[in-house]
Amino acid sequence: MIIALAFYVFAAILIASAVMVVTARNPVHSVLFLILAFFNAAALFLIAGAEFLAMILVIVYVGAVAVLFLFVVMMLDIDFARLREGFQRYAPIGAVIGGILFLELVLVLAGWRFTDMAASLRLAPNPGGNVTNTQAIGRLLYTDYVFMFQAAGLILLVAMIGAIVLTHRQPKSSRRQVIADQVSRSGSVVLQQVATGAGVSPGSILRPPPKDAPKAVEQHDAHGHGGHH
Repeated sequence: MIIALAFYVFAAILIASAVMVVTARNPVHSVLFLILAFFNAAALFLIAGAEFLAMILVIVYVGAVAVLFLFVVMMLDIDFARLREGFQRYAPIGAVIGGILFLELVLVLAGWRFTDMAASLRLAPNPGGNVTNTQAIGRLLYTDYVFMFQAAGLILLVAMIGAIVLTHRQPKSSRRQVIADQVSRSGSVVLQQVATGAGVSPGSILRPPPKDAPKAVEQHDAHGHGGHH
């Protein structure tokens, strides 16, 4: 009775926090609700007897991923109003993709069948013999489901690249360093013979002339290359 009550409490908090992750206007609040959802999901894993998944969820996702999200959201100056400008334009495409995913979930749930050993496995969640849960999960992931495991890693990689592309946008007014222009400029490096102990005065420091300086144009004409193209 107590286990069933704890399951429904954690499940209700998990669903509520997941809804708040999507509907919260403040991104910092969304990350905090995500952390709450991870803790409740870990509690459900403990009730199911999967202590390894529960600890991984808390250590990896709460201790690293969610905290990293929180730091990124709080430190980066992201213009969320600009990111939401194209919401109405891409809303139909998003609705179509969401409908396809919903139909896939319906097909998966419609073909779901419980095995005949489900009742006995529910009473004994630990694998038989001396095999622990960690060893059993490793055998399943890297033997029977190795290709699906690699496919999930590729999907996460694509999602990470997409997030970087969407958020790492530099304004047009930002100044970039052009290495080719710096290397191709004549007179950038000048060898000077300085006597020992003479020192360097502030007025003797040589600086390269500006790119469009009139002096550079006169020097260009003096070499006989002539005229402007």
